[in-house]
Amino acid sequence: MDASHTHAHFSLAERQRWMATLAHSQPDDLNPLWDVMHFPHVEWKNIRSAETGLVQIQARAGARGQRFFLGDATLTRAVIQLECGTYGYSYLLGRDKLHAERCALIDALLQKREHAPHLLENLINPLAALQQERHQQRAQEIAASRVDFFTLVRGDN
Repeated sequence: MDASHTHAHFSLAERQRWMATLAHSQPDDLNPLWDVMHFPHVEWKNIRSAETGLVQIQARAGARGQRFFLGDATLTRAVIQLECGTYGYSYLLGRDKLHAERCALIDALLQKREHAPHLLENLINPLAALQQERHQQRAQEIAASRVDFFTLVRGDN
């Protein structure tokens, strides 16, 4: 059986979704989900051991204006390869090398037809839901503390 029969066929958008979910994941959220999966022992090797470096962050004024340098951020990246030849990648903010390797392993496993449905249902979707919930909570906190300066009335002096 050639390797193409064991790979799930996902769209680029689907892979981008799970990679973004992994990239934004926190170890405290991902690890319990991963640990209860009782994943069969998977043979893999480091292609690029997790390494940490700096990336420059650029921003735009008003999201449309001219770009400007905002600062540096710490990024950790990893590349692994499963025994069958499938590569997994991860790029994460921060310095957690073990987390970067685990995310790269999960990326590789998600590309495999026999593992993808289980991982999407029990790991990626719950992580994405948790991230969405936190994002909405944060947006509500920001909205609740926002001051609308146009409605402030100046007192008579």
